[in-house]
Amino acid sequence: MSTKTREERIELLQGTLDLLILRTLILGPMHGHAIAKAIEFRSDDVLQVEQGSLYPALHRLIKRKWIAFQEGTSENNRRAKFYVLTSKGRRQLELETSKWDKLSAAIGRILRPAEQESK
Repeated sequence: MSTKTREERIELLQGTLDLLILRTLILGPMHGHAIAKAIEFRSDDVLQVEQGSLYPALHRLIKRKWIAFQEGTSENNRRAKFYVLTSKGRRQLELETSKWDKLSAAIGRILRPAEQESK
């Protein structure tokens, strides 16, 4: 159960979700539900990933060859696809993380100009 109210949750932009999926899969193979739960857990339940966003993102990442999948059995004995990060995906994760760092720093400079001037 989430401790965050709906108002405290933040919707993700498409590219941001892709980045978070890539980063989550660096931990190892996971099925879709586990990916969503890992993102929610690591964000302290601020970010909620809906199935309607997750699975199109996974298909998009497969098409780009940034992730692949293997058939397997989930912890509750159901057939599942386990998604894995490819070597191309690892490289893309590094690139996207660098872009995110630059973007967030630029936004920070705009949102908090006084803090930036004192540095």
